[in-house]
Amino acid sequence: MSDMVEVVIDSIRVSLISQQRIVILREANADRYLPIWIGIYEAEAIALALQDVEVARPLTWDLLKNIFSILDAHIIRVEVTSLHEDTYYGNIVAEADGRKFDIDSRPSDAIALAVRANGPIL
Repeated sequence: MSDMVEVVIDSIRVSLISQQRIVILREANADRYLPIWIGIYEAEAIALALQDVEVARPLTWDLLKNIFSILDAHIIRVEVTSLHEDTYYGNIVAEADGRKFDIDSRPSDAIALAVRANGPIL
């Protein structure tokens, strides 16, 4: 993790060419950006959480946050770990009962969870 840097969500944008969503991550203490193409539903889930919009029923990421809470697990951070053949890979780092877990995840899902759990994104 030594080469990881903390990022914040700068914006969620729509590609004018493909209408696909892009989450723009900005390094917390610098002007470096990382654009990641994400799905429509993940973009909406991130935007809803950023705007503190209440939904009638829990979305998948709300459910996951609730499961972590019920199991007394803590989300330490989420990570964008690598890029292979135009696909980004992510990781959710969690702790429960004194044990640390690395959970493979799409970056968009990890980010949607981090926003809900107020966890850092690296």
